[in-house]
Amino acid sequence: MTVSKNTKTRPNLIEVARELFAKQGKKNVTMNDIAEASKKGRRTLYTYFKSKEDIYKAVIDNELSLILDKLVLVSKENTEPEEKLTKHIITHLSAVKNAVDRNGSLKSDFFRDIYEVERTRRKIDAKEIELIALILREGVSKRVFKPINIEMTAIIIFYAIKGLEVPYIRQGISTEFEKNKNTIVEFIFTGIRKTH
Repeated sequence: MTVSKNTKTRPNLIEVARELFAKQGKKNVTMNDIAEASKKGRRTLYTYFKSKEDIYKAVIDNELSLILDKLVLVSKENTEPEEKLTKHIITHLSAVKNAVDRNGSLKSDFFRDIYEVERTRRKIDAKEIELIALILREGVSKRVFKPINIEMTAIIIFYAIKGLEVPYIRQGISTEFEKNKNTIVEFIFTGIRKTH
């Protein structure tokens, strides 16, 4: 019983910290606040995290992992490559927007600490590029997409999606995107779809 309880401690501390950061903003939360809200002592908190920065990084990492999990589910769907890539793009933007929206005050920290977020994202980004490459590979092998440099195209598509994140979140292009998402997705497909 003790083992399963201990394995839940770290994720629980991360979630408590996330909620506090979301409500109050990172700079207004102390390690004491997190220890108190989690009903764990400071000693327990410091067993898992060296500092507030350390737990903040864990919160970001956790949020990014949740986004990646959604994209992995899309990649496992039994759908055609075009539909899968379309869903990947839409899921990516929606999941990032939801992560930022659900984190309230953390939203401003997200934009202020964009370099920290980027550092944390590198591993997740590499995994997402692999997922896009898998979809492209399947599309090329099924002759839906023309022969392309899969790795390079996956990187280009990934950065095109990533480039839409901030406007999608910050400037409210989400409603415009919902109306025009097929045009945006079609623009990407124009470069890779095989013409008969």
